[in-house]
Amino acid sequence: MNHSRVSSFLVGLAHSSVRATVRQGMPTATAGARGLSCSGALPSPGLALNDGRTHPQIGFGTYKVGFIPASASAAAAGAEDAGAQGPTAKECVVAALGVGYRMLDCAQFYGNEAEVGAAIAESGVAREELYLASKCWTNTIFDGPGAVRAQVMRTLEDLGTSYLDLYLVHWPVPFKHVDAYVELQALKEEGLINSIGVSNYAVEDYEELVADDRVKIKPAINQIEVNPFLYRQQTVGFFEAEGVKLQAYRALRDGKAFEHPVILEVAAKHSKSAAQVLGRWCVQKGFIYMPKSVKPERMVENAAVFDWELDEEDLGQLDSLTTPGTLETFKALYEKCVYRDTPTPDRKDGIKSITAG
Repeated sequence: MNHSRVSSFLVGLAHSSVRATVRQGMPTATAGARGLSCSGALPSPGLALNDGRTHPQIGFGTYKVGFIPASASAAAAGAEDAGAQGPTAKECVVAALGVGYRMLDCAQFYGNEAEVGAAIAESGVAREELYLASKCWTNTIFDGPGAVRAQVMRTLEDLGTSYLDLYLVHWPVPFKHVDAYVELQALKEEGLINSIGVSNYAVEDYEELVADDRVKIKPAINQIEVNPFLYRQQTVGFFEAEGVKLQAYRALRDGKAFEHPVILEVAAKHSKSAAQVLGRWCVQKGFIYMPKSVKPERMVENAAVFDWELDEEDLGQLDSLTTPGTLETFKALYEKCVYRDTPTPDRKDGIKSITAG
């Protein structure tokens, strides 16, 4: 996809029926939340955060968009990462902004924030219409508060902004993650970050964090993997009770569940795609949905989740797709990842026995 093809796509999109598809019948996301809709933006319910701010319920994920991190698992790369060289991160984000996405989920680990910033600049979308989120990676968390601060400043420069709407501690690195979060508190107080939160935190990680006397601001967000195949109901219930909103990554499972018979059955029932079934499940559960694609037509398809509903039978079928084996696999992955890319990746001390479900 070159620049001229992206531009042609955006021009055609402005006069297409896509807007009507995603604007119809927008439901209220949560009591007290207000809708977010700016000129040219996809209408999105706004979820009220515990710090008084509002988070759009749909965003665009930038992981493996134009760049695959060196330590990313090849097995988890997804179909769109295979084969010939794809479009750049800049081209993808320009297209996503043209479709109408306004929340961008970024991270140090994703390795493409400078290109995301270039796309924002090229798009002409005003900063006040955007919701920009990022995260510091395990090596930075391990290196301490000074490294966290330096990474936030680099992200601000790369994205071309004077503030971030949201910034997260990407993984609960043992003995280090609380210090990182305390530094984010300071950056929030300085006006460089509006909301702060965590990512990949189990119940036990969160409890350790908030028990520290230095932590004065509760996390507004926990970004975790959530989809019908990894629906950790005990964990979800805990964070909901704490007033912490959940951002869902891998809501579409990298396309690996699109042929599952239950997904196909529900999709056929509603005349929707498999991706739309998974996306609708995510938003209907009250999670923040951040689909990723490098293909503009799929960006459009993925966003069409607010004008229809799953019924109770559908939800029952989808909720039952998480198995004990899936939860054990998740727990093993958590234990592998908390020290990933630090100087001591094989270290075991400090790794918690977590609530998997």
